[in-house]
Amino acid sequence: MKYSVIDIGSNSVRLMTWANGTTLYKRISTTRLGEGIAFSPVLKAEAIERTAAAVAAFYAQARAENATVYAFATAAVRTAENGGEFCRRVKELCGLTVDVVGGEREAELALSGALGKGDGSVIDIGGVSTEICTRRQGVRDLAVSVDIGAVRLYDLCRDDPAMLRNVIGEKLAALRGIRPVQPVYAVGGTATTVAALMQGLDAYYGEKINDFPMTAADVGAWAQKLLTLSPEERAAQRGMDPKRADIIAGGALLLFMLMKKLGVGCVYASDRDNLEGYLTEKLS
Repeated sequence: MKYSVIDIGSNSVRLMTWANGTTLYKRISTTRLGEGIAFSPVLKAEAIERTAAAVAAFYAQARAENATVYAFATAAVRTAENGGEFCRRVKELCGLTVDVVGGEREAELALSGALGKGDGSVIDIGGVSTEICTRRQGVRDLAVSVDIGAVRLYDLCRDDPAMLRNVIGEKLAALRGIRPVQPVYAVGGTATTVAALMQGLDAYYGEKINDFPMTAADVGAWAQKLLTLSPEERAAQRGMDPKRADIIAGGALLLFMLMKKLGVGCVYASDRDNLEGYLTEKLS
C-alpha cells in the first residue's frame, strides 16, 4: 500500500508519500495561510484560496500514484474563527476531509515522528505556534503549545530585535520550571533551515538534517547574524530556502531563547516530524 499525508501548516503545505516502510519523497508549497493572523482572528480570503489550491494539487498528485491520502491542519486553522471555511473550501476543490488537530495532539505527532517510541523531547516551532512534548520511560509526561511562531513573530515585530526579545520572553514565561527529557529534537522549518545554514547545504537533503547537533551558542550566533541581514541577503546564504528568508531571523531567535529557557544546551535537528507521526497514528 502507498500512503500520502498532507500537513497544512501556518506557513506551508507539505506532502509526504510513503510505501513499504519508506518515505518516498516530500514536497512543500509555501502559502502563508497564517499571514496576518497575529492581528485578526480570521484567515484571509486570498490565503485560504491559495492554500486550498495547494492542498488540492498535492491531493491530485497523490491520487495519480494510487495513494491513500490523509490531511491534517494545525494552529492557523484551529485558532481562526473561519477555520471551518478553509476546510469546506478544500472539500469543495478535491473532496478531501481535513483533520484539524489540537495543540497537545500536534505536539504528540511531532514527538512520534522524530523519536518513534523512544524517550526524549521535541521542540516544534511552527508558523503561529510552538509545541513542546516529552516522553519518559515510554509515557508522554508533557505536551504544551505556546501561541508564538515564526510567521506570527514576523507579523508582530518585523525583525526588530528588541521587540522580538520582548514578545518571545513574554510568551515563554509560561514555561518556567519545565526541563525536557534528553535527547531533545527540534523539528519544523525553522529548525531544519538553521541546520541547513550551519552546514552550508547547496540543496536541502533530509538525511543531512536528521540528527544534526545544534548548540545553543551556535543557534544564538546564527539568530544574531540573520537579524543583521536583509531578507535578500539571507536568501543568498547557502542552505536558505528563499521563501523562508523573511521569517527565519525571528524563528531562529525563538529557538535560541527557548533553548535557554528550557536549559537545553544542544538540540538535534530532525526532518522526521508530524508527517511521519500522523501516518504512524493512522496505521496503528
